[in-house]
Amino acid sequence: MFLVTKIKAPVLTLSFRLGDQLQAVTILNRTMSSRSSNPGSVVAPYTPPEWARKLQYVPSYKLDLSMHHTPVHKWNIPSISGGFRLSIKRDDINGGPLSGNKVRKLEFLLADAIYRGFKHVITAGGVQSNHCRATAIAARQHGLQPHLFLRSHTQNPHMLDCVGNLFLDRIVGSDIYLIPQRDRYERDIKPKMQRLADEIQRKHGERSYLIPIGGSDQVGLFGYITQFQELIEQGVMNRFDDIVVTIGSGGTACGLAIGNYLTGSKLRIHAICVCDSPVYFHQHISDILDQLGLSGVKSEDIINIIDGHKGRGYGISTEEELTFIASVANTTGILLDPVYTGKAARGMVHEFAYNADRFQGNRILFIHTGGIFGLMDGRMEAVMMKEESMGNKVYDSIKISMFNSTE
Repeated sequence: MFLVTKIKAPVLTLSFRLGDQLQAVTILNRTMSSRSSNPGSVVAPYTPPEWARKLQYVPSYKLDLSMHHTPVHKWNIPSISGGFRLSIKRDDINGGPLSGNKVRKLEFLLADAIYRGFKHVITAGGVQSNHCRATAIAARQHGLQPHLFLRSHTQNPHMLDCVGNLFLDRIVGSDIYLIPQRDRYERDIKPKMQRLADEIQRKHGERSYLIPIGGSDQVGLFGYITQFQELIEQGVMNRFDDIVVTIGSGGTACGLAIGNYLTGSKLRIHAICVCDSPVYFHQHISDILDQLGLSGVKSEDIINIIDGHKGRGYGISTEEELTFIASVANTTGILLDPVYTGKAARGMVHEFAYNADRFQGNRILFIHTGGIFGLMDGRMEAVMMKEESMGNKVYDSIKISMFNSTE
């Protein structure tokens, strides 16, 4: 049940009664009486690649949200050692505010929601979640109301910044529910999401579509089943030995690993942890393999999950990590984010130097999964403002006057 107390419009405090325990969340932005009109979203029938058609589950529909066949090109990070030749797959530029790996998953998740007549979408993530931002924008564009459960260090909405992904969440009118940072998805968050769905159904007679953290389930992973087919069409199978990707919720890495396995590709898939552990992710991938009818396949046999590069923890940055991000941007023009790709790329470079034998060859493809808006949450400012920073090249009028000097 919900206990609702209006504090100060448009801020509400809602409490969920879960068993004998009363837990509070905070909702921002709007009251539930407002509605958005559906602009006439069109979902199209989906035909999977030939090699994926025997899976036990295959989505029936797909929504066109992003640009596909994103570029693959060389990536000359100066600090690479060991003779490795690095390239990058640019899923960071497959759209504007919808860019990144989450959009590929949402093409299937939101198609399912729209086709089945849901009016609300409920999902969860960190306070600067790329997945929540992409979900909120895509849902709003297709006439669905987004509801976001965001893990936060503060439960006070007035202490929350309006920057980065969170700014985009709020500007599209998401209902935002602040929950404790320590909350776990299955134990804490999923029950709260279901309670909210039940309340919306009771008050408005409308159904809500629940999307797990990261969109990482048997529906969402087809975003990277289709991306693997795209890699085949781009000739990646013959041009590279290994693929490296970030793993934060598991769907992207799982889709790539399944595609690699089903096609008989000789590539090796490596996923660098930015949270949790290899044990956790192998179990998650194994669960999805079972759901797809691949119970005879072991996660450990189709993907190498690399730990040791989470730094201080999920979403928490060290100065060294931020300096690496700034250096890569300054020397290559590629923008990494501090939560996912920054940690993964830095970890990859470390593995090149100290664990080169884990790679089966020297031709490496890094999958850039996006996250540019995470750069804009303020954490990079201290690094950029250092006098010796490569990004601190802002000159005053005295310096400019030197260009006009006749001396």
